[in-house]
Amino acid sequence: MFVDSHCHLSFPELSSQLADIRSAMAQAQVDRALCICTTLEEFESVHALAAQYDNFWASVGVHPDNEGVTEPSVRDLLDRAARPRVVAIGETGLDYYQMEERKGGRGVAELEWQRDRFRTHIRAARECRKPLVIHTRAASADTLAILKEEGEDGSDGGAGGVFHCFTETAQVARAALDLGFYISFSGIVTFKSAADLREVAAFIPADRLLIETDSPYLAPVPFRGKVNNPSYVPHVARQLADLRGVSVEAIGEQTSRNFERLFAGVLT
Repeated sequence: MFVDSHCHLSFPELSSQLADIRSAMAQAQVDRALCICTTLEEFESVHALAAQYDNFWASVGVHPDNEGVTEPSVRDLLDRAARPRVVAIGETGLDYYQMEERKGGRGVAELEWQRDRFRTHIRAARECRKPLVIHTRAASADTLAILKEEGEDGSDGGAGGVFHCFTETAQVARAALDLGFYISFSGIVTFKSAADLREVAAFIPADRLLIETDSPYLAPVPFRGKVNNPSYVPHVARQLADLRGVSVEAIGEQTSRNFERLFAGVLT
């Protein structure tokens, strides 16, 4: 019934408990998951999960916040995207959150490497016609501008994709929707402090909505503070159901259909 559209099962917090997690997923009626890649070094582990389990799929990409890792070329991404059960390019995007504090005093102007990396992912996605998994944090204006500059303007022929773990404003959500992107919500939408985000979640069109855990991070209420895993994604669905005045089953079915539509490779 439920699909976790974004999780990191190759991370050590989860990979060592995979059998238990898969059992918990089955009990919670979470029948599929997209395993997200954050470095080229990690890709083989991510892809191995998709190759071993018929209800897992994989992405390929380098997270915008990762430094000191192999910098991907378009060819690097295309070669890996051609592998079986790889259905998306990413996680990619921009992350300017507290850059001066986190990155030794550097400011946004010194992050051209992030913007170049993002363009590389967009170009690969457009060439292989697989959707982008977008991470944007404190960088929405540049994220949207670069997507448009690279041809992702909502017209036919674009890669499209999803703004994952959405935490931005209603204005940003509308702009992403105008570009043809989906919006995915994580456990953050269940947090007491997330009233504004819940308002955004309430108006997203049903056919553009996805749910995720972003596990092992951001466990939803009532598990906040614990290690997250895909079996918790129904709690995100339940929050969205309450906001939208529908059943949790309806959210599960709708977001599953949306997942199948966006990541077309999951049906093959």
